[in-house]
Amino acid sequence: MVSVSPNANAGTGTSSSSPTVALAPMSGVTDLPFRRLAHRLGAPLVVSEMIASEELVKNRADVVRRAEGRELKPFVIQLAGREPHWMAEGARIAAAKGADIIDINMGCPAREVTGKLSGSALMRDLDHAQSLIAAVVSAVSIPVTLKMRLGWDNTQRNAPELARRAQAEGVTMLTVHGRTRCQFFTGHADWAAVRPVVEATTLPVLVNGDILNPEDAARALKASGATGVMIGRGAYGAPWMPGRVAQFLATGNDPGDPPQETQRAIALEHIEAMFGHYGGTLGIKNARKHIGWYLISSGVDEAVMKAWRKRLCTEWDTKNILSGLNDFYTSAERIAA
Repeated sequence: MVSVSPNANAGTGTSSSSPTVALAPMSGVTDLPFRRLAHRLGAPLVVSEMIASEELVKNRADVVRRAEGRELKPFVIQLAGREPHWMAEGARIAAAKGADIIDINMGCPAREVTGKLSGSALMRDLDHAQSLIAAVVSAVSIPVTLKMRLGWDNTQRNAPELARRAQAEGVTMLTVHGRTRCQFFTGHADWAAVRPVVEATTLPVLVNGDILNPEDAARALKASGATGVMIGRGAYGAPWMPGRVAQFLATGNDPGDPPQETQRAIALEHIEAMFGHYGGTLGIKNARKHIGWYLISSGVDEAVMKAWRKRLCTEWDTKNILSGLNDFYTSAERIAA
């Protein structure tokens, strides 16, 4: 059995006593090409996109594709749902696909998710939320973790109570985003508000929200008392960021972003892998946001970046996109020289 402890850095080159660093599950972002790349670049723990348990059981092709990646160790699949039966069945299928860990989503704030009484909507009914946790834990012999927000809104900040219930049901690790559902992504994540969750249980807790760089990670850990961090939007256009943060927290030394020539190689590898994973048309559509993020990460002038984004994100030929992206980095290096 794979265990989940405060540290999940084994085999990543970071200290065994350093805080856990995880890449957050992000719909439409952390697909298999992105997770493979982030993992290779040093992310100790990467989590799949949110997977609808009922649709996984029904073998829907695009949902099944999100559950790929058993070569990534530990292989973490995040499940969402509102019915204990489907959550349990989905967990069994995920385990059969090689999952080492099942993560339960009780944090997604998207209306299309909460409107179906899933994600962070479950924090409005902790009895029901607990029944889902119990169903998943009893269905599999692998560790089960839980991701949540502070609560539904500022009048219902019940994350500590959910944490206690989760521990009682056998959950082995928690992640808390420092906002309520009704905040969505406005304002700034309240890392200090995660501390009551840390104090409510003996489980390892990861703090999540607005952790964009190593300095943010250090501040979030200090404010929350958490045992690790989960990085979401900080990895946009920077799949090296979880690895960079992990190295900083383990050694105290920040390696910084890779040089632009390395960023070029990473971006080209990523976009080409997406074309192979999805096929031409779908791959192009899914890659466009990543291309935009890579352009931003390069640090070029905004006007230059926008011109290149318009060129690359309106192109429908994969070879032209890759050659154009390569040309962008060549011009960016020339400008920086």
